Amino acid sequence: MKIVSYNVNGIRAALNKGFIEWLLAVNPDVVCLQEIKAMEEQLDLSLFTQAGYHHNYWFSAQKKGYSGVAILSKKRPDHIEIGTGIDYMDFEGRNLRADFNGVSVMSLYLPSGTNLARLDHKLTYMADFHKYIDTLKKSHPNLIICGDYNICHEAIDIHDPVRNKNVSGFLPVEREWIGNFIDSGFIDSFRHFNKDPHNYTWWSYRANARNNNKGWRLDYAMVSKPLESRLKRSVILSEAKHSDHCPILVEID
Repeated sequence: MKIVSYNVNGIRAALNKGFIEWLLAVNPDVVCLQEIKAMEEQLDLSLFTQAGYHHNYWFSAQKKGYSGVAILSKKRPDHIEIGTGIDYMDFEGRNLRADFNGVSVMSLYLPSGTNLARLDHKLTYMADFHKYIDTLKKSHPNLIICGDYNICHEAIDIHDPVRNKNVSGFLPVEREWIGNFIDSGFIDSFRHFNKDPHNYTWWSYRANARNNNKGWRLDYAMVSKPLESRLKRSVILSEAKHSDHCPILVEID
């Protein structure tokens, strides 16, 4: 199973930048999208079905043009779980899960902490999400949680760890949370295969950051420990430029 995760920063904008042609070239089995910024009825779904993704599921935020996640799949999932059942999370369309033959794939869009109010919201979300996953793992042990976590875990994951140490996305409390989340039974699949620096998934649109590779690694495919022996590869697809993020890919047997 080849899974791609991509914060598209607006699916309609990405479609206008050649997203479908790119998707056909990469040819994943399952695609997790974040920050779709659209309602399902605003999209021409035939674009996805013609590309082979006959099963596509959209979970939009209640607020138009904001947040939202989706899962596109070639094969019909055994089950789709929309949201977490935690209302304040689900209002913003941040979690969608598809189950395939004993493996559950989640598209996650964790909030950013752009100001104090949103940082409090993010920290609450992080705590509640971890509890939710601890419970979910009991019934669905084979979990792959793909998406934009809006956190850099280690200094190696950000271009300037010193100057960004007090910026949301690299705060000690956020880094501690993602470390604890991994330690609770997950594998950061990219780091499982690649320990090299200068590998990022998001770049500011300012100051020519992408061309200078001044980025942050905010996007992860977290794979639960029971799937460790089935991990084949996990890579960052930095050549794709439909967004301020780039996609990531994880493959399991």
